[in-house]
Amino acid sequence: MDDQIRRAMFRAIYGDPQIGDRYGHQALEPIHIIVKNGHVKLEGVVANQMDKNLINVRANAVPNVFSVENNLQVASS
Repeated sequence: MDDQIRRAMFRAIYGDPQIGDRYGHQALEPIHIIVKNGHVKLEGVVANQMDKNLINVRANAVPNVFSVENNLQVASS
């Protein structure tokens, strides 16, 4: 089940044009999705608070997820 959640989470986050266009075309994705027993943890660095909030909304919309812990850091300007 965790693998299905991880795939759905990836599609929800990187499938969004506002997110995928900015973060999806790098050799290593800056947003790491960790799933354990239906609980999701997001780790990494994003460009701004708006991206962090948008990713949080997308992650919380994925079905079968018990909780989302958004540990994304906003890069300093």
